[in-house]
Amino acid sequence: MPTPPTFHSVTPADLTPAQWMPLLGGAVAPRPVAFASTVDADGRVNLSPYSFFNVFCYTPPILVFSPINRLRDGSEKHTLRNVRAVPEVVINICDYAMVQQMSLASAEYPAGVNEFAKAGFTELASERVRPPRVAEAPAAFECVVEQIVPLGQGPGAGHLVVCRAVRAHFRQDILLPDAAGIDPFRLDAVARLGGDWYARASGASLFEVVRPNRRLGIGHDQLPEHIRTSAVLTGNDLGQLANVEREALPTPAQVEEFKADPMAAYLLNKYPAGAPERQQQLARLAQQLLAEGRVLEAWKALMVS
Repeated sequence: MPTPPTFHSVTPADLTPAQWMPLLGGAVAPRPVAFASTVDADGRVNLSPYSFFNVFCYTPPILVFSPINRLRDGSEKHTLRNVRAVPEVVINICDYAMVQQMSLASAEYPAGVNEFAKAGFTELASERVRPPRVAEAPAAFECVVEQIVPLGQGPGAGHLVVCRAVRAHFRQDILLPDAAGIDPFRLDAVARLGGDWYARASGASLFEVVRPNRRLGIGHDQLPEHIRTSAVLTGNDLGQLANVEREALPTPAQVEEFKADPMAAYLLNKYPAGAPERQQQLARLAQQLLAEGRVLEAWKALMVS
């Protein structure tokens, strides 16, 4: 059995908001960014990013973000004051091409200063709400504010701003054919971590995980013991193997046929039955097949006796 990890355990009441923030915000990551444009009662525009944000419902389309009170003095953000006065907001989505400008817009400019101008963004008139949207954003959601829910008081306290999308805009180049979805490789999204760190969702950092709601896999508890307790296979490897339906598992005839696979034949010839390294090497082969997305082939390698 591997040595259990050690943990640094804390109680929020024992920490100041400034001490709690980097732990909570650093661990709950990465987070998408709501680049929110609002207007005040006089029509003055504000633009600011918030990483306490996500989509919470499709019907109706609900997005929620939370402007956090300033840690230094507990004062509220201009965005929160604006949506109270004018309950409308455009939630713009930020991609890598605009991340530095987006960060600049988070600077503490005085109320009434237009961050579109400060950060060099282009205002584009919205169709259903008063705040403008960011022309450079790959996607934008014009929203009405349904509810503002206070979550606490003082420094670090937040307010859930519950927004219902009434109009959405998606740049054509990020769409899949027939607007069936968003191409993540073209979106090139960014996400917030702790401190000054961000993540870029592109290239080799993107990967697929087959959702188990498309099938009823056998489950981790039904894996053969030599697979479940393998010193080679990782938790991710076992998760892929356990997501296979029982009726899809290779038959004995298919496993026998797999022995003729060049790599399998090489290992079986080099490590005869009973050799302690045989099972370990077959597990490494299975791991390589899993990395290539060949899950059933991996099962065959692991079922070779």
